[in-house]
Amino acid sequence: MRPSLLDPLFAPATTLDGVGPKLVGLIANVLPFDTTGRDVRVGDLPFVLPHSVIDRSKRYRIADAPEGMIVTLDVTIDQHQPAPRGNRSAPYRVFAHDDSGDIALTFFHARAEWLAKALPEGERMLISGRMEWFNSRASMVHPDHMVPFSRAGDLPAMEPVYPLTAGLSGKILRRAVLGAVERLPDMSEWLDPELARRHSFPSLRMALHRLHEPSDPLDIDPASASWRRLAYDELLAGQLALALVRKRLRRTAGRPLRGDGRIEQKIREALPYSLTGSQEHALREIHADLASPERMLRLLQGDVGAGKTVVALLAMARAAEAGGQSALMAPTEILARQHLATIAPLAAKAGLRAAVLTGREKGRERAEILAAVASGGIDILLGTHALFQESVVFHDLALAIIDEQHRFGVHQRLAISAKGDAVDMLVMTATPIPRTLVLTAFGDMDVSRLTEKPAGRRPITTVTLPVERLAELVERIRNAVEEGQKIYWICPLVEESEEIKLMSAEDRHASLKSIFGAAVGLIHGRMAGRDKDEAMRAFKDGDTRILVGTTVVEVGVDVPDATIIVIEHAERFGLAQLHQLRGRVGRGDKPSTCVLLYKEPLGLVAKQRLSVLRETEDGFRISEEDLKLRGEGELLGTRQSGTPGFRVARLERHGDLLEIARDDARLVLERDPELRSQRGEALRILLYLYGRDDAVRLLRAG
Repeated sequence: MRPSLLDPLFAPATTLDGVGPKLVGLIANVLPFDTTGRDVRVGDLPFVLPHSVIDRSKRYRIADAPEGMIVTLDVTIDQHQPAPRGNRSAPYRVFAHDDSGDIALTFFHARAEWLAKALPEGERMLISGRMEWFNSRASMVHPDHMVPFSRAGDLPAMEPVYPLTAGLSGKILRRAVLGAVERLPDMSEWLDPELARRHSFPSLRMALHRLHEPSDPLDIDPASASWRRLAYDELLAGQLALALVRKRLRRTAGRPLRGDGRIEQKIREALPYSLTGSQEHALREIHADLASPERMLRLLQGDVGAGKTVVALLAMARAAEAGGQSALMAPTEILARQHLATIAPLAAKAGLRAAVLTGREKGRERAEILAAVASGGIDILLGTHALFQESVVFHDLALAIIDEQHRFGVHQRLAISAKGDAVDMLVMTATPIPRTLVLTAFGDMDVSRLTEKPAGRRPITTVTLPVERLAELVERIRNAVEEGQKIYWICPLVEESEEIKLMSAEDRHASLKSIFGAAVGLIHGRMAGRDKDEAMRAFKDGDTRILVGTTVVEVGVDVPDATIIVIEHAERFGLAQLHQLRGRVGRGDKPSTCVLLYKEPLGLVAKQRLSVLRETEDGFRISEEDLKLRGEGELLGTRQSGTPGFRVARLERHGDLLEIARDDARLVLERDPELRSQRGEALRILLYLYGRDDAVRLLRAG
């Protein structure tokens, strides 16, 4: 049960004064995290932090006030000039002066009697708003604040600026946020006193007060003690939750999976190449984990084309030698079938049977697969999250492998591990993740890295090209097609969009088809599974030579003789994603090219992104750069996939706190595994506050 102390924060935001359903809908758009599937709560609002402040403390003379800046003026009101009768569209003007010149205050759709009271003629007033100059005349449209000089103290000296959305004003949002901060109950301190002293962390209440009512622009800097305090709370909650999951998975003791190496040897003999040094090293680590009585929980990180699938297959061979089954779960159907195409022939040579199960297998075919899995007739089952369904019962699941882990949360890891008795778990990702992010998303795992490319892989030449030179590119593609090469052409959208003026896959497919005819195929996420498979098959078999698509080809699609990839509107993609896409070529023994087609003018970040990509193929370096340029949520794909991003922590700014939080969490659980001490009880509150209720449930489940 959630402590009743927190009830005020878990109440719907509509219980705040002046906050109705319409306003809540707008506020949901500016929350720094996703609330899909639940109400916006009072406790969500304090974490909408300002990104800058308006300093209204400095007074300007009219003549010296800089154009376009928000300024505060000390003026005397001269006269009112109402709009002509019957002309509602004309502005209402109020003229004022100081010793340096005159200014016109302009109001549209104004209420004359209200303005006459607010700005009495002859009154000395403080006016604050955006300064504009027309034909050398000073003007201010709808000032933000108008205060009689005698009540100068009513003018906010520092006003925080919040992220906004159409229809939501800063004043209204701030009123709601301050109302939510007032509802904060008195909670026991969960920080270690020595740590708080060392980092000058204020109390939670004081930190929120300084951020929402700053007295200095530095108060709202992410490097300020207040912001860092909140970031540390969030990182600590995350690390504590991961440590509890790990404890739970580890507590149910594993079983040693030892084999005699005969199945593994047969697969190695069937491979057309020998493993790289880093593949061998990762396998040694995995074999040691499997042989141990503790359950394996390992992350296998490998750049595009580093050979993770083969390592996974050899791990599954070890599980089969020990008499157990393996499951490999992929985020998309295309990828699950791609894995089947790679794994099934090699497995068959070693006498193992592999099958695939996605949402597409129906009726008798599905029933036969399920029966074979339950009887032990299938050694390796590949699939999407369809593997979680209750109807899927394994004879003896010993090893679960999850591909592209950042698409799946902790829940799914627990769900798949519940399908067997003490299941070992290997998680794979082709997104090279910086160390700080490994800690946040996978802090509960041991990590193996594949750092080499398999032998025979050729480097990829990366070039940038403005879209104005499209005709040259098409000519180059024509020559490549005549030489028998295959080309990917990636677009950011499936179909034309009113809002975003970008080339869509369907439009590009149509324009290339008019030149190359039936040699052009199309693939995108909205197509039915069978149509996607057919498009991939046609491209693989050479029936089509150019495959136009969206980022659906980003992960795992393997066509070794594709040698060119064109990425249109490359400036719209993140670095990690561009790197993933580039990895679709260069998989065979021919030289390959990646063409980044961009639209002028390029912004600074887009320029940096494209030049990093030209300079290096090292996925780990690229991911570090991407973290600097974009922040963590985008990098893990969490903005799109609904796993929780951070509310206040910015890993590019607060990465140093992450290691401290991890060590703190480990130490706490060593000393107080049930969180029963005074600090432990306070930490339970922290877990609820940051939406880590699952971790508290794990505590209760023992």
